[in-house]
Order: sequence, then structure tokens, then C-alpha cells
Amino acid sequence: MRHFPIAAAVLVAVPAIAAPAPSWTIDKARSQVAFVAGMNGQAINGSLKRFDARIAFDPANLAGSSVAAVIDTASAATGDASRDESLPTPDWFNVRAFPRATFVSKSFKSLGGNRYQAAGTLTIRGVARPIVLPFQLAINGNAAQMRGTLTIDRRWFGVGQGQFATPDTVAANVKINIAINARKAG
Repeated sequence: MRHFPIAAAVLVAVPAIAAPAPSWTIDKARSQVAFVAGMNGQAINGSLKRFDARIAFDPANLAGSSVAAVIDTASAATGDASRDESLPTPDWFNVRAFPRATFVSKSFKSLGGNRYQAAGTLTIRGVARPIVLPFQLAINGNAAQMRGTLTIDRRWFGVGQGQFATPDTVAANVKINIAINARKAG
């Protein structure tokens, strides 16, 4: 009977951990986080102008891939001065108490072709909710283009308080459009 050293037994018992995927750096000038909301039946287009993310992604290594995004909620703008003045207030994003929204991935799944989905946690106004973000990704050498769309109910996160809490004036669903251009780091 052969005796294995203790170290060998420990290595056998520990499951393999996926190696990290390559890192990507966002080209902020060519990327956008936009939203479409509805007010009194009219579409309102806006964007969140300041955001960043730590991205590690490899289609061949989804287990080692991750995203941690941070969005400056004070950067929300629709192009209408009156609306834009109200977005940072406690009725909407309450940026004094909650200056950032975040998305942190938990896992990725291939949907075939260049289509994927990222499951993770979206946090807005201190409220964390699980979401699944479907996206398309095109990688060409060291350049990548990602496009994703997600619809959320703003009420899940307490966005729209007081007279705006119900969807009577401002629709509950908000469509988020994400367009990221990135370069492989290093």
C-alpha cells in the first residue's frame, strides 16, 4: 500500500479554481449607459455620463470572468433642465445618500454565437436586486464591443418617491441600454 504525503491529499481534495480572464479597459469616450423612461405616455431618453468598470472576460473562460461596474448617479441627465434638477433629489436617485449605483456579476452564460448573459446584483439607492443582463459581444483582436439591454422596474429600487411612487405619471419600467467599447489591458 502506497502512502501519499499530506500535501498531495490536500491537493486532491481542493477543487480547481478557474484562472482569471484577461482584463479590459473601457474607452469611456466611445461607451454609454443610457436609459429610456416614460412620463405621461412620452418617452424620456437619458444617460448616466460617469461610470467605470473592472472587466475580466474571456468567452473561453466564463468561470474566470467578472464585471464590477460603478455608476455615478449624480451624472444622470435627460437634456431637460427641470427634470435634470430633480434627478439627484431624494424623490429620485437621492445622490447625497446614494452617490453610486453598482452592478457586480456572479456568473456568465453563453447563449450561442456572440450572445451571453451576465447574472449578478444591481444596487441602486442601497437596494440590491438580482438581475440577468443579456448582451452581445464582438471581440476583434484587442478590441471589444459589448451591447446589452435590460428593463427594470424603478420601484424595485425606490426610484420615484412621494407623488412619483406609482406609475400613474412616470412609468414603472425603465429600459437600460449599455454600449461598451474596450481594449484588452496590457
